[in-house]
Parts: sequence; C-alpha cells; structure tokens
Amino acid sequence: MVSPPQRRRAVWLLCERLGVSQRRACEIVGQHRSTQRYEPAEQDPDRDLRAELRDFAENRPRWGYRRAHAVLVRDGWAVNRKKVQRLWREEGLRVPPKRRKRQRTGDSDADAGLLKAEHPDHVWALDFQFDVTASGRKIKILHVLDEFTRESLADLVDHSIDADATVACLDKIASARGRHPEFIRCDNGPELTAAVLRDWCRFTSTKTSYIDPGSPWQNPWVESYGARMRDELLAIEQLDSLLEAQVLVADWRTDYNTYRPHSALGMLTPAEYADQWAKNNPKKLS
Repeated sequence: MVSPPQRRRAVWLLCERLGVSQRRACEIVGQHRSTQRYEPAEQDPDRDLRAELRDFAENRPRWGYRRAHAVLVRDGWAVNRKKVQRLWREEGLRVPPKRRKRQRTGDSDADAGLLKAEHPDHVWALDFQFDVTASGRKIKILHVLDEFTRESLADLVDHSIDADATVACLDKIASARGRHPEFIRCDNGPELTAAVLRDWCRFTSTKTSYIDPGSPWQNPWVESYGARMRDELLAIEQLDSLLEAQVLVADWRTDYNTYRPHSALGMLTPAEYADQWAKNNPKKLS
C-alpha cells in the first residue's frame, strides 16, 4: 500500500471490520492521522455495494464477479462490470479452488506390493484402456491377464463397460477355464470397487488385491500388456467402428497368446508356457 487512498482505505477497513481505533489503525498502516480526514461513510461511497458483494460471495461461494455483476444489475444496481471486478478483488473475494473428491478405495485381502502369482489362475490382473474411433466415439477396453502365464484371458471392447459388464466378463472366463482365480489385482476405479464386484468375489471365494491410488507399477503385468497393445495396435490402426475395434483387438490378442514370444517366459508364447507348466505340474491343476 503505497498511495494515500490505499492507506486510507486500509485504515477504514481496520476500524470498520475489526473495531480498531483510528489512532491504532493509522499506526499499523503507517498513515499520518492528519491525512485521515474523512468519516468512514463519506470515505467509501461504495460501502453498501461492498457489503452486497460480500453477502453474495458468502451465499454463492462457487460464483465469480461476472455472475455477481449480472445479479446486481438484475436487482437494480447501476454499476458496470469493471467496477464490480475491482471491488471484488479489493474485498479479497475469490472463487475457492475446487476440492479434490475423496476417492473410494477397495478393501484388499493381500498387499499388492507383496502378492506374487505362483501358478495359473492364482492372480488375475484387471485394467482398463481407452481409445477413440475415427468418428470420435470413445472405446473402452477391459484387459484380464493371468499374471503367472501372462496369458490374456479377455479383452472386452465396448463404448461403455460398467461393473455388471466386468463381472459378466469374469464369469465367462471362469466358466471357460473351469475355475475362479484366487486373487484379482486391480486399481480403485469405480467399476472395480463397486458392490457387484465385491459380491462376486465373496460368492466365488476370490480375494482382492487393490493397488495404491496412483501406483500403476503395483499392477505391472497388465500395464505392460496394455502398453504392448497400444504400441503395436492402437497407435497405428485407425478404428472406424466399434465392430472393427473388437475384431482387431481379438486378432491381436490371439497373436499375443499363441505367436508372440515373451521374454519373461524364456521366449515362449504365453499359451506354450501354460501348456508346458500344465504338463510338468498335473497334480497342481486337479
């Protein structure tokens, strides 16, 4: 505050809002009392307008000065927008930043950082990936991966995939394989923390391992799978329709499972590795 009007304004605010004496207010601001020659009501002709703006900001905390100006004009105030903006700033009125909503997290039966798949169907990893068609429509892909064999168990492709569709996909996989997983590992997305998925886990005796929010490295195998699909398919193919996306993703998944050598499996394909493990460990599958 370097100009006399600003200092006079500060003195008036201290006296008006906090009940500080004029002498003490002048000492705080560094204003000589001889220059503080106006009464508060005469000093600030916008006193009523400022009070109106403060009341407005208190009642409508998510509205800014533009809407305040529109409401004032509608209520009969003869004031332009720039003046409302100036007074709004002088009063320290701001639209508060939006609070980040608290994310609901799932209850884990095992620490995602410690859980490691030890045999087929021990841990199924789930994750979602998104793309768009040439027309701009969103495509959502649900990946389900067996962490031990690295097999892709399903790639559900649709415009929208909710918790019910996720559970239906898991049921279809379990029916085809003849068993349910011991654990599912996933993030805390709304489809994966919904009551319907928790009920499915309870009814099938499947335990959960939710990764920490913002920690995709705790779900590395399905993240790596999604990255490979993005790099080898989604980033280079234009998807003209949902049907084309479903066909291309299904073809790529088949190629991944049965033809693409996997370095972590000794350059075997996931299907070859699963068959080899089953032959060497027949008792563990019974």
